[in-house]
Amino acid sequence: MKCSSASQEQRTGGRLKSLDSYFYECKQSGEQPVSSIKQNFTCRYAYGRAAETVMLSEKGQDYMAFAIDGGVCSFVLCDGVGLSYRGDFASRFLGRGLLAWLRNGSELSQHHLERELQALATASSQESDRFEVKDNTPQLLKEVLQEKQRLGSEAMYICGRIEQPGRFQRKGKLWLAWQGDSRLRLFNQHMEMSSRFGDNFRTAERWSTRSGPIGGKPHVYECRLDDLTGYRLLMYSDGLNDLDPICDWVPDDQVQVLMNALHTGGLEDDASFLEIVW
Repeated sequence: MKCSSASQEQRTGGRLKSLDSYFYECKQSGEQPVSSIKQNFTCRYAYGRAAETVMLSEKGQDYMAFAIDGGVCSFVLCDGVGLSYRGDFASRFLGRGLLAWLRNGSELSQHHLERELQALATASSQESDRFEVKDNTPQLLKEVLQEKQRLGSEAMYICGRIEQPGRFQRKGKLWLAWQGDSRLRLFNQHMEMSSRFGDNFRTAERWSTRSGPIGGKPHVYECRLDDLTGYRLLMYSDGLNDLDPICDWVPDDQVQVLMNALHTGGLEDDASFLEIVW
């Protein structure tokens, strides 16, 4: 069942819990140490802002959230494009919209996803138009920001839904979609299966508040899950690219070392980390 009343749930920060439901949404204004939740799925997650972003007390451009609703886990990881206008807004608006769409029981297909992405572009464009550049901004910078605002905000994304076997479904189901270069990796019984996604992770592909999908159509992967257990789905933004050559499961303390990035004086880019095991 989904969380529906205060008597059934507990709320702490960005987390919402009930007997068999759990919701997490990152705070773009702060860090999230490596944490875990174990229900029908085991989810491990962390969030960190780039060192420069922390120094300037600005919001991170990444956005990450996931929800467990009984035997279903829905998730989204977005990376706002820094050179666009308000990448933090784009990633948050897109992420929240996609997660709501994944959780409402909609039919999952490329066609329906593209329609949702266009609808979110229309809604977000109207909201971003209300942002105003501060009056005390130097004129040249103000003109640059206004031109960026006219062109829109952009974000790359990964989203998906995992459905465990149930009363009316003998096998589990995995549905994934993405645009951009954030990492998406799938393991089964410790063997990596990420080659199934192909070489389809490109920086030029993204979502825009003005145009919806740009640089190409969304990539979609769907499959039935033959085994009941033994799966691990790993996704992270490019701030954690040190994980790229590592296939083994990484302990919490070592993930936290990468998140802290003390060897470089802090993260060089925002970093989101989400691992789902079932």
